[in-house]
Amino acid sequence: MSAVVNRGASPQGRPDAPLRAQCEVLGSRRLGPYHSLTLVAPDVAERTQPGQFVSLAVDGPGTLLRRPFSVYAVSKHGPWAGTVEVVFDVVGEGTRWLAQRQKHDLVDVVGPLGKPFPLPQQPVSCLLVGGGYGAAPLLYLAQALQSLDLRVDMVLGAATSERIFNAMEAKRRASSVEYTTDDGSFGSRGRVTDVVPRVLERAGSGVIYACGPMPMLAAVSRQAARLGVPCQVAVEEAMACGVGVCWTCVVPVRRGEHVANLRACIDGPVFNGARVDWDRLQPAPAAPADGELTP
Repeated sequence: MSAVVNRGASPQGRPDAPLRAQCEVLGSRRLGPYHSLTLVAPDVAERTQPGQFVSLAVDGPGTLLRRPFSVYAVSKHGPWAGTVEVVFDVVGEGTRWLAQRQKHDLVDVVGPLGKPFPLPQQPVSCLLVGGGYGAAPLLYLAQALQSLDLRVDMVLGAATSERIFNAMEAKRRASSVEYTTDDGSFGSRGRVTDVVPRVLERAGSGVIYACGPMPMLAAVSRQAARLGVPCQVAVEEAMACGVGVCWTCVVPVRRGEHVANLRACIDGPVFNGARVDWDRLQPAPAAPADGELTP
């Protein structure tokens, strides 16, 4: 039984074109080892769905290309209406420049980009699996799932306790949360896949959503396939343009007997994990480290 529906196309069957705007910085803050940037972008916020991303122009040495980031939070109503929030780790000149932005600074934004997480077609419990700050877009997804009165459970993993993303918000968004760390400093020692089967059985989850490092996504997808559970993954790929022109973010996806090279920026970043040919997937180039699609 399928647990997903369409991916939010327009009534004509074509996704809405992305918007470009000069957006004012509303807030910049630290979230543990990560950094958060909130931008006033009402038109982008109105159209952004969980799993989509925005592309930000940056300045500084060697920063010709934009930087794509998964959307962590969107405010469409209330006193903070019209804002989009992204979370990132400072790993290069581009993200360092973004981390230095102050309130009222302007950032050039293009979005929303990519295809969102498909939402369940019928009542089903959902398991969200995140690695590091890959949990960021999953928290936005959890909010959308809760608005549909669906049960949400989460498994969050990271190398150490400080790299677990926003454990308190996860507890507010989910019926239950399990944590894993490589060093055992928080939650269970080990990988997210060590606890996924137990959580699936306990919560009766009928679909898995995952976001995080590619090796984690591959492991979760294979595990979900063995367990017979649909799995949607938001991949992390290096993107040079973000709009499908450069073909630097190719993901091999099985279509029947053939494998198609699809672009994560326009065909994804969300894919059916069972259809991704993880064995053929090449590691992303290391050079533009802060240009990867990162939550």
